[in-house]
Amino acid sequence: MEAINVARKLGTFSEYWQPKIVAELNGQQVKLVKFQGPFVWHHHDHEDELFWVLHGRLRMEFRDRAVWVEPGELIVVPRGVEHRPCADEEVHVALFEPATTLNTGNVVNERTVPQPQRI
Repeated sequence: MEAINVARKLGTFSEYWQPKIVAELNGQQVKLVKFQGPFVWHHHDHEDELFWVLHGRLRMEFRDRAVWVEPGELIVVPRGVEHRPCADEEVHVALFEPATTLNTGNVVNERTVPQPQRI
């Protein structure tokens, strides 16, 4: 049991769309990730996802609308809802999700990270 310095952890990597595990609790993982540009449209059949914006501005796109998420704000995407995170500029995000959650959900492509790195 030690304190986790989120800013320091974010400083250890620069690649986008590559979630890093920083903590685990009750079958959930806390991941840090940097976004830039659009991600892939996808959904998760069995998991809800929580996106907490730490730095920058995130646009969470849904098929019928978009929601802007500002620093210090979070959004929960319920299981089964198709979505696409987009970042016009670099965004730092903390994710809270079940350990079974695949970052690309029902899509497997070059952005899929089957085993996120622990930092």
